[in-house]
Amino acid sequence: MSELHKFLFDGLPVRGVLVRVTDAWTDILARRNSGNAEGAYPLPVQNMLGEMVAAATLMQSNIKFNGSLIMQIFGDGPVKLAVVEVKSDLGLRATAKVSGTLSSDASLSMMVNVNNEGKCAITLDPANKFPGQQPYQGVVPLFGDQHEKLESLSQVLEHYMLQSEQLDTTLVLAADDKVAAGLLIQRLPLEGVGNLAGSLVSQANEDEIGVNEHYNRIAILASSLKREELLTLDVDTILRRLFWEESLVRFEPLVGEQAPHFSCSCSRERVVNMIRGLGLEEAQSILTERPDVEVACEFCGEHYRFDPVDVAHIFAPPGDVPPGTTSVQ
Repeated sequence: MSELHKFLFDGLPVRGVLVRVTDAWTDILARRNSGNAEGAYPLPVQNMLGEMVAAATLMQSNIKFNGSLIMQIFGDGPVKLAVVEVKSDLGLRATAKVSGTLSSDASLSMMVNVNNEGKCAITLDPANKFPGQQPYQGVVPLFGDQHEKLESLSQVLEHYMLQSEQLDTTLVLAADDKVAAGLLIQRLPLEGVGNLAGSLVSQANEDEIGVNEHYNRIAILASSLKREELLTLDVDTILRRLFWEESLVRFEPLVGEQAPHFSCSCSRERVVNMIRGLGLEEAQSILTERPDVEVACEFCGEHYRFDPVDVAHIFAPPGDVPPGTTSVQ
């Protein structure tokens, strides 16, 4: 079962989160394998998407945001786009679009940053928007301060968190076909509560970047965690091995229904609105080539089909429903 654990280092300005996404992650892969004509993800894409699932879950749980956190990686390589969405209740979904072939040992840059044009975007979409309110989005390139290509997702996201929150962050991520796991260690803000939009960042927080000795010590310990350990060891063993000399304050873990779980927000109504956005002419041109308009959800594999009568209903004026039409909404 998936699980998420939060903890503090007693008396120190450092917090941590450790997540193991199991059933939700295998569900995502199973839906891809059975519902997509392209078949299973290539191994490096699978592992990258799994790391994104773990990282997005860690970030969502860390900021307590009422809405969706959407992580996107896109660029100029064979992987055109990889997306993970995590809601405030830790319902999550993920997908990737692959065009072309990849070697079994393809690196991050080989997948999405061939010409150093790849980017990572984090979007916070509030559940209840105020009138005119737009989602917050931050974007960082997939290269470092010297324009060197970054070859790990953890490096990209540590850079993002430093820019957005002015808080030191250490991430250890790993994924295979059974588990997507991650460990986040972060220096606590000195004033207020930080968030990805950076609205409460203070000069004092910025002055602490890289110099807090307690955080630096704990970050070194966290960075010693190996991929195989993160994927195979239970949470208690990991925390004991890494921080046996530290005093941890652990909170009640999120397991069962509260834990990360697969959840897709697609619906027939949303697809209807998408078809309306295409326009009647485009919908009719599709119907000249095939008996119905078919839309498949990239996240869950659900197929939605609309025959000519359904399409006529979609574009009919309000109150004017063609005879024999069944509801499409």
